[in-house]
Amino acid sequence: MDARDADLKKELDATLQTRRELGEEYESALVDSFLEKVDQRIDGAVERRVRRHLAEQQMTAVRDGRSPKATDTFGERFGFGIVSLVLAVPLSAIGGGVAHLPGLLTTWAGIVGVNVVQAVRTNPGLFGHRRAGED
Repeated sequence: MDARDADLKKELDATLQTRRELGEEYESALVDSFLEKVDQRIDGAVERRVRRHLAEQQMTAVRDGRSPKATDTFGERFGFGIVSLVLAVPLSAIGGGVAHLPGLLTTWAGIVGVNVVQAVRTNPGLFGHRRAGED
């Protein structure tokens, strides 16, 4: 049992002793007070864990020299392409059925746009590279 658990046990014992002394009419207030202390203890523990986790992520990012979310695997690119094509079929049907050719063109412009954004996100220099000999 660590010190925090011992403190919480002392608080509970004190609350129960106070309830015995004051009677049942104060039971609700005593329970609410004890639960407030438990909530504060939980909030503090969660806050410490979140801070520790964020610090670990930042340290990993600094060590690796990249963003913690920088993942560019073949599986992600392939999966995104497959999902994009699978969703293109019903979206094309809806766009073409509702607005005919303009709807179909708008749908495909959106699909291509999403895929271009994904390609640029995973390959930042995709459209920015210059060929040798160009100014």
